[in-house]
Amino acid sequence: MEGVNMRLGDGSFQYEVVANWEKLPEEYRWDEVGGVGVDSKDNVYVFNRGPHPMIVFDKDGNFLTSWGEDFFIRAHGLTVGPDDILYCTDDADHTVRKCTTEGEVLMTIGVPQTPSPYQSAKPFNRCTHVALDPETQDIYVSDGYGNSSIHKFTSKGEHLFSWGSAGTDPGQFNIPHNIITDKNGLVYVADRENMRVQIFDKNGNFLDQWNNMHRACALCIDKDQTIYLGEIGSSGAVNRELPNIGPRVSIYETNGDLITRLGTGYGLDNGQFIAPHGICVDSKGNIYVGEVTKTEMSHQFRKDSWEGPAPTKARSFQKLARI
Repeated sequence: MEGVNMRLGDGSFQYEVVANWEKLPEEYRWDEVGGVGVDSKDNVYVFNRGPHPMIVFDKDGNFLTSWGEDFFIRAHGLTVGPDDILYCTDDADHTVRKCTTEGEVLMTIGVPQTPSPYQSAKPFNRCTHVALDPETQDIYVSDGYGNSSIHKFTSKGEHLFSWGSAGTDPGQFNIPHNIITDKNGLVYVADRENMRVQIFDKNGNFLDQWNNMHRACALCIDKDQTIYLGEIGSSGAVNRELPNIGPRVSIYETNGDLITRLGTGYGLDNGQFIAPHGICVDSKGNIYVGEVTKTEMSHQFRKDSWEGPAPTKARSFQKLARI
């Protein structure tokens, strides 16, 4: 296979890195990737922070289309529903937009460019991601950078209730950064700066937490109920090179048992990561990882932990093909 040059994982979860899978038009760029998703045809949606916020590829990496130039401000999270409807979370706009695969906006939750008061627990102040209830299609929104809350809405966008506050206790959050649901309707929240995933029932009651991770950032769940977690490594210069803290992708059972970890350390080589921020899995088990490489590397350069000038372009997307 052209471009395949590295193997990651072990057991039945082994992957080959497919370099340069995406055939991006020459005049296009995406700067960095906030979210990724796949539809029922295994088309891949790359929600990015370049001039074309949503870029779509077919399953072979061929460019199909782009959209969102006239309404997205900063791509953050992307969720594809079972009906191929896209839920696009824009943290700078403080909104969630429900869109067709062609880019038609069907519904907007939140008031564009109007944040709720900081840490008010009211929707939204820099919301981060969306999950859907598997039965009712009720909408959960993690919120986010300016709040420490999860909000639940009906499928029509009517607010039902919210839960969470700032802190480290069960049910509290320090940047709820991503959110998914499993087939039973349990809610998993990547509580990034508390370095854990918290699990709740559909009424917001705390059930459990997983702690064997570092800066839990990206979450997705596949058809077999396997959970994939993108972790960001240390942003501090003093411990950026420490082993075993990421950046990486970790794969879990829904009971929290670790299956394997993917990633060979901090860097821009194939199989390495800088900042896994969005993740999805297609019907074949292939993993797509979007990274906010430019943002994370700018943090590192401010700490004088890199030599030379910061790069103006750096890889922000990888495909890991299931073997």
